[in-house]
Amino acid sequence: MSEENVNVVRELVEAFTAGDVERAAQLVDPEVEFLGTVGGLQEGQVAHGLAQIAEVFEDQDLEAWEERRLEPEEFIDAGDDVVVFLHEYRRGKGSGVELEGETGVVYRVSEGRVVRIQGYMDRNAALAAAGL
Repeated sequence: MSEENVNVVRELVEAFTAGDVERAAQLVDPEVEFLGTVGGLQEGQVAHGLAQIAEVFEDQDLEAWEERRLEPEEFIDAGDDVVVFLHEYRRGKGSGVELEGETGVVYRVSEGRVVRIQGYMDRNAALAAAGL
């Protein structure tokens, strides 16, 4: 089952990256829980469902970032959880300030669909949260 979970998460990340909302909707539970990144500005925020998650990303992008890329580097099997290491790149709107970082995201999969997404500024914290 774990390899299947990694494949579900890989497909979801690809769908998000490509802006394929229809495909993403097939891969997440209708009430998927998206928690603000631990150690980030949105820590403590919670969004439920794909529509709310899309709003969070749109609001962040429109307010602060002219460009934003999330590039997956590694998918790590942790049973019901899958840890994804990301390279993040952002360029500030107006300021042109460029930021890059190495982050981790823990995706919880149940019955073939993602039910929870939690980001971490610290990759080791993501691994620990997944029991690794």
